[in-house]
Amino acid sequence: MKVYPIKFNPILKDKIWGGNKLNNVLGKETNKNNVGESWELSDVNDNISVVSNGSYIGNNLKELISTHKADLVGVENFRNFGYNFPLLIKFLDAKTDLSVQVHPDNTMAKKHHNSFGKTEMWYIMDSDDGADIVLGLKDKKTNPEVLHNITSQNVNTIFNREKVKKGDSFFIPAGKIHAIGAGVLAAEIQQTSDITYRVYDWDRTDDTGQKRELHTHFAEQATKKFDFNGKSDYTLKPNERANLVDCEYFTTNILDVHTNQTKDYSDLDSFVIYMCVEGTVDITTSKHTETLKMGETILLPAITKEVSINSDNGKLLEVYIEG
Repeated sequence: MKVYPIKFNPILKDKIWGGNKLNNVLGKETNKNNVGESWELSDVNDNISVVSNGSYIGNNLKELISTHKADLVGVENFRNFGYNFPLLIKFLDAKTDLSVQVHPDNTMAKKHHNSFGKTEMWYIMDSDDGADIVLGLKDKKTNPEVLHNITSQNVNTIFNREKVKKGDSFFIPAGKIHAIGAGVLAAEIQQTSDITYRVYDWDRTDDTGQKRELHTHFAEQATKKFDFNGKSDYTLKPNERANLVDCEYFTTNILDVHTNQTKDYSDLDSFVIYMCVEGTVDITTSKHTETLKMGETILLPAITKEVSINSDNGKLLEVYIEG
């Protein structure tokens, strides 16, 4: 397999809560004003990412895995996931609040949808003044049955809200109630799943005057209680790596790049994903260099041994799966 930083065409998703920051801030080409998500790396059915650069241009992610197998994803990942890519990588722009929602774990998702569950994380790239997120239930003793009786009058007594700012990072395991709030621009790493149980949608309606469907029966079954809020506690120093999330589904670190440095991945049995969340970074493998701007993503094959990254103002999310 040819080793180079592989880019993909973004898959843009119109959302009732979407805005125009993916276009205006991250440079995603669109004429629409309600784009809420840019799927950067996807193996979801009917949404398979297509390579946009280099030797594999025009091939999709599924074709790459079928041809290169463990060379692309790693021996253990290929053993565990076969020809399915295990992660879905996104950027999100919330002009208004997302619906309050919850995702199933692997067991529930397999039973009802023949799918992976959905554990995820967010990194806040930017936020308007006063922006917040919904993260869990306000009272951890609350019975999930309350999800059947949410109204505009009691919603603020049920859900916990957290103020957010640029650089905050949050881990959202399957079963945790959550919602990104208005004014947030975020990077999202998650298991490959598009299953969402909508709990409350702020009583809004679509262009036809219809409210979106809620899934409270499934949501009640999926909801779990957690003793932590999931906010990452980290200190970022120039030219160092800080860990944001380390779970069984993915590891995410943040790299603050202010000079040229080399990363050795020879002992890592996994692909590596870089998401640029600030500035511009040059990524070099062997003799191939790709410039990564804020809002762009690349995939490094698992057989990549060494990578050079160079910037005077860049921040990268580094994502992989440890066996």
